[in-house]
Amino acid sequence: MKYYTVSIIISIIGLVLAFMWGGVPGLAICALLSVMEITLSFDNAVVNATVLKDMSAKWQQRFLTWGILIAVFAVRFLFPILIVALATGLGLIDVARLAFAQPEEYSRHVLEAHVQIGAFGGMFLLMVFLKFILDEGKDLHWLGVIEEKLSRLGKLESVEVILALLILLTIQHFLDGIHAHHALVAGTTGVVLYVAVHSISSLLSHSQAGASAAQATARAGLMGFIYLQFLDASFSLDGVIGAFAISNDVVIIMLGLGIGAFFVRSMTIHLVRKGTLARYVFLEHGAHYGIGALAVIMLISMVEPVPEVITGLVGLGFVLLSLWSSVRYNRKRSR
Repeated sequence: MKYYTVSIIISIIGLVLAFMWGGVPGLAICALLSVMEITLSFDNAVVNATVLKDMSAKWQQRFLTWGILIAVFAVRFLFPILIVALATGLGLIDVARLAFAQPEEYSRHVLEAHVQIGAFGGMFLLMVFLKFILDEGKDLHWLGVIEEKLSRLGKLESVEVILALLILLTIQHFLDGIHAHHALVAGTTGVVLYVAVHSISSLLSHSQAGASAAQATARAGLMGFIYLQFLDASFSLDGVIGAFAISNDVVIIMLGLGIGAFFVRSMTIHLVRKGTLARYVFLEHGAHYGIGALAVIMLISMVEPVPEVITGLVGLGFVLLSLWSSVRYNRKRSR
């Protein structure tokens, strides 16, 4: 429970603020959005933990402090404003004023930008999934022979980029002219951003030879921190769209999703400190399959709306299946 103390306190404060701002309806919507965000992001916590466990204690703490500020204010408030500004040609200040003065109009613009949001987030998460599933160095395979054969494809240079772009080119054919263009630009940006983050990380790793231990740790921590922020942003985009389908009140949305973001951080730290990933060996696999499913759902949603409940249940389902498989695997080994 100690890992969730801060999150519980923040939740109480957030729900009180939601009640003061929007009364009982505001409180109810805030609570609903919090539960939705936690449900959608459990696999996010698992993947975060795989990155965070290799970071120093200092960078883990920065993930909890700086990271949560970025997650709540930058990703769940400023990023949608940036998307609307790019989609409408309005200035950032004008869009921010629109969010508070004319929330219905702002909500309409956010929902109209679902193609750009789905393409960017979907392609970034698809790259995360493909990078994991096509990793030729992966020894443990959840799906046995199927996963083993897929990992052999990883021997091909940049195969995950090729597959991702082919999928993007395929799905944009189902969109009309302007939406197809937006999907192509946003989706390609997601792929480029993923490749750029990992390329810079590899560059810093190769330059570690002449660096001190402190410098090497700082570089690794910085790149891990940056990668986690982009990963969290991509995960949250689907939740942001779903939130605006429920409410157009920016304050209530930020409070609800912010509470969820705090709990995701707590779950991540809990998984790292308890060594859960080491005990449940297929949990990382299940989380990445959940990421792959979310990426596909985000891409499909550009053409046809997908209910949020399906998105949440699919990701949670993969995680629960991987837990069950891990328990069975551990029992067989103990025998």
